[in-house]
Amino acid sequence: MTLNPIQSLIVRDMQAVDAVIKQSLYSEVSLINTIGEHIISSGGKRLRPALVLLSSGIFGSIKAQQHALAAIVEFIHTATLLHDDVVDESQLRRGKSTANHLFGNAASVLVGDFLYSRAFQMMVKLQNMRVMEILSEATNIISEGEVLQLLNVRNAEVTEQDYLKVIHFKTAKLFEAAARLGAVMGNASEKDENALALYGMRLGTAFQLIDDVLDLSGDTSQIGKNLGDDLAEGKPTLPLLIAIHRGDAAQAATIRNAIQHGGLDELPAVLTAVKATDALNYVRKLAENEAALGCEAIVHLPDSAYKQALIDLAEFAVKRDF
Repeated sequence: MTLNPIQSLIVRDMQAVDAVIKQSLYSEVSLINTIGEHIISSGGKRLRPALVLLSSGIFGSIKAQQHALAAIVEFIHTATLLHDDVVDESQLRRGKSTANHLFGNAASVLVGDFLYSRAFQMMVKLQNMRVMEILSEATNIISEGEVLQLLNVRNAEVTEQDYLKVIHFKTAKLFEAAARLGAVMGNASEKDENALALYGMRLGTAFQLIDDVLDLSGDTSQIGKNLGDDLAEGKPTLPLLIAIHRGDAAQAATIRNAIQHGGLDELPAVLTAVKATDALNYVRKLAENEAALGCEAIVHLPDSAYKQALIDLAEFAVKRDF
């Protein structure tokens, strides 16, 4: 399954968003331009800005304010990626060298700060306090999620509930905000706004769960990063936690040791244990349930091409291989 049908619906709007991004990214400091252009132009699915546009389209025409808002959401997301890669010491993202690998940690952190602050400058220009409220809260919660994830590194005793909390904070919150913002800009009712926010949260959770599955089963050339990257960083992702719970003593000990020490020395044994315990299918089914609940949340909205695109996006999130 591809994103092509969904992208074709908003292709002109995404072009307008890209124009806003290019214009707003400019700085008199050349290094900011260089790093910003590197990360923005390195690909990616652009799901979060697409959510702003699609949810806006349900309630009316998509205008310049929505284009600016979609660009703001992408800037916030990009800033988190720059900081994530520094914290994780990543060298590969979307199949290309990370900014920190090319330009150093200090430059990546500071350009991430620039993108955050530029996003808030752009928000002020919209002169919409509700937008400021939603995005300031989302940015704060994302930061909390980053810290929670950091505290969980090399901890093989994390519970499924605690892990899902990290996902909700770190990943799903910006999906939720993006979908909610489209409704806000379309002057939707409180009921419809909350429905789209719930859709976004469920979609973001499903998306991250499938990322966790692909980290242990995907094709490096497809997923744009090395297999087992999360394990190498000592991150206890849900498939690993499920395999510990379901596996025998030897399997559980192997995975715990791999999480606690990081690295990829035990990756083959870990992958064998994950496969034997059917942990990937468990997590995939959990993601499918999240996507289904997200679609259920918006079933009452009037039928339109934009609503159908959101439903298709949920299907893509759980069926993708990249």
